[in-house]
Amino acid sequence: MVEQLSTPTQKARYAVIFPGQGSQTIGMLKDWAETYPQVLLTFKEASDGLGFDLWAVCQGEDSERDLDDTAFTQPALLTASIAIWRVLVDQLRISPCYLAGHSLGEYSALCASGVIGFKDAVRLVHHRGQYMFEAVKDQDTKMSAVLGLDDEQVRLMCEQVEAVDDDAIVSPANFNAVGQVVIAGNALGVDLANEQVVSLGNRSVALKVSVPSHCRLMQPASEKLAEELNNITFYPPKIPVIQNRYARVEADTHAIKQALIEQLSMPVMWSATQNKLADKHVHFQIECGSGNVLTNLAKRQAEKITTIATDKVTKISEIQQLLTENNV
Repeated sequence: MVEQLSTPTQKARYAVIFPGQGSQTIGMLKDWAETYPQVLLTFKEASDGLGFDLWAVCQGEDSERDLDDTAFTQPALLTASIAIWRVLVDQLRISPCYLAGHSLGEYSALCASGVIGFKDAVRLVHHRGQYMFEAVKDQDTKMSAVLGLDDEQVRLMCEQVEAVDDDAIVSPANFNAVGQVVIAGNALGVDLANEQVVSLGNRSVALKVSVPSHCRLMQPASEKLAEELNNITFYPPKIPVIQNRYARVEADTHAIKQALIEQLSMPVMWSATQNKLADKHVHFQIECGSGNVLTNLAKRQAEKITTIATDKVTKISEIQQLLTENNV
């Protein structure tokens, strides 16, 4: 259970969490950029490293690059998260006990923790997106969110689908919250699994994604990512990061890299990550980045943690109030 504050003067423990793909929207962070110059400066830094105008992509002003293409989605969301992180550090002097990120968001967390330099992180996730696209570019693939079934039911369902049809590929990709598990694979496998979901009286929702993340179809991308990681210097984390692979903190840089490699083709343990933060007596958390996906997921967790998103620049006053109320 989440620790209850015993006295008004006791400092609360809090975390910062970073969203992954699906949180992007055209026009993202426009209100933040109008208020805080650091935002555009952060995007310029990213653009200089990438060789194209990332802010223009986010605002729908680049006719050659689509924000929803994973190679552009990933650096856009990481840059958005780091831009807001920098504003929160500068304006509110935030100093969380833990960091975590959902899928791609783990790279934002590692960057905020000082494990990866910002320019390296931006280029890394851009390449990650390219590798993911290349891994399945000639295949028909899908992802969908299964609602109303528990984790073990979804695991067994996917195993049964693959056992019945040798051509079917489907497995859990994101264990997001109680009663919400995302599955990924080829179209045949996901469609057959969705039929099983409906037959059980439950519901699945197709996700608008360009690649099926966190399943074995991503193994070729994992291998290329491993080579890419060898070219980047990793530093010990300044703030502990709970990684997706095993929902645990890694301090050794080799272990951190290995978890990133495995993460690409293995499921995201987000529900377990949230439970881990609760076990660490985290009293509240800030979702740092575009959108409020993780804030909504927090409401569905077995161990609930008060969560506030940064989807609007006006939220900064609410975050300030939350910090003040909790003596941090």
